[in-house]
Amino acid sequence: MKYMLIWRATDEGNAAMEGVDFEKVLETVGRYNDEMIRAGVLVAAEGLAGPEEGVVVDYSSEPPVVTDGPYGETKELFGGFYILNVASKEEAIEWARRAPSFGPGFKTEIRRVTTIDEFPQDNEWIQKERAWREATGQL
Repeated sequence: MKYMLIWRATDEGNAAMEGVDFEKVLETVGRYNDEMIRAGVLVAAEGLAGPEEGVVVDYSSEPPVVTDGPYGETKELFGGFYILNVASKEEAIEWARRAPSFGPGFKTEIRRVTTIDEFPQDNEWIQKERAWREATGQL
């Protein structure tokens, strides 16, 4: 099963990171990543650029409204993610518990990644996506 570990930081957490040596952060996270690679559970991992580089597309109106970052609500920004292929939610939780901790203001949300097999297989769009996934080696 695949699970996404979503790293979130509050304003407090982001402020605390301003004084931390970036090389130390890279080493700490790198060791954690290496542990997951050696265990064979890491599928993908990416950090995200800051909110000032992002945009939000709000579908509350027609046409949708596009707003440049930074955003008004920054209580918990999504800063990066991991995709793990593990046997259970409990194993995903254990990997999240082992993640480097940079103190208060940081959280990891864990969400199961659904598979194409969970959708109606007689749907033409699911069939097209399945064919694409098979052609690109994703299935």
